Amino acid sequence: MNTLIVIPTLNEARHIAQVLSAIEPFAVSQDACVVVADGGSTDATCSIVRETAADAPWLHLVDNPGRYQSAAVNLAVETFGDTAEWLIRMDAHSSYPPDFCATLIREAETTDAASVVVTMYAKGNSTFQQIAAAAQNSRFGNGASAHRNRTEGAWVDHGHHALMRLDAFRAIGGYDPSFTHNEDAEFDYRLALAGYRIWLSARTEIEYFPRNSLRGVMRQYFLFGRGRARNLAKHQARPARRQKIVAALAPALALALLSPLNWIFDVPLLAWVAACVVAGLMIARDLRQPRCVFAGPVAGLMQLAWSAGYWVQTLCARLAGAFRLRGEI
Repeated sequence: MNTLIVIPTLNEARHIAQVLSAIEPFAVSQDACVVVADGGSTDATCSIVRETAADAPWLHLVDNPGRYQSAAVNLAVETFGDTAEWLIRMDAHSSYPPDFCATLIREAETTDAASVVVTMYAKGNSTFQQIAAAAQNSRFGNGASAHRNRTEGAWVDHGHHALMRLDAFRAIGGYDPSFTHNEDAEFDYRLALAGYRIWLSARTEIEYFPRNSLRGVMRQYFLFGRGRARNLAKHQARPARRQKIVAALAPALALALLSPLNWIFDVPLLAWVAACVVAGLMIARDLRQPRCVFAGPVAGLMQLAWSAGYWVQTLCARLAGAFRLRGEI
């Protein structure tokens, strides 16, 4: 066994069977070890995995007391990764092409990259998912992030995690399990500092299914914002320009609270609303789907949630630091 495939799960009964079915041919032909690390599902996820594992010696189900993806992957590597060369991380909330794993390994061997990352293409089933997917696929929604847009293949600083060489993964200590979100970007930062390279593949991609409600999407992006702020603080790094722009959104819109003093404070809010409307019209036109006119406002709310999470984390960390300093005086 030279390939370890890890699938962190939490209430993924709707998608897990499809993911396991996509993996099976590769797992059987290559004698790969597939580990589903479950963070405490309350739906039928574990039952589905157990039923599949009864006739699949390549499949294992383990409990992940750390709950989140970072802890899940670390646990699987510690338990099953002794003889493996490749670590492939797969998301149960996604759909994969049949040759996904084989393509990743070929890319790693060809480029000699320590990590091969992939682009994500959002796809929806329900009406809201389709709108959210359109928002996430648009440059207005994803800020032209490299792994959210199709590529010809490139060396990058970060991308959606797919394959890693296990020796490189171990060399930098794996994921930081204290990160509930943005653990992949934090890992990539340390990977680059250690001198390893990350290749964004053009030969394969994944289809990602967004959260199925506006509340779920906004909560997810709020946590993404918090994770990014933690990541930057941990490494004393500065945000990229596109991150600075999104981070400025919540403070700019908050100026509208001062509009009774002067109408000028309403300008950022009005500009944001206009940008959301225009973006929605352009997305609907490009996709030729009238319902996607709502993708602009959804993308704007995603950005606002990210910005709010960024500042909540930043301010809370500064307050905690001030209290610690005061206690030491």
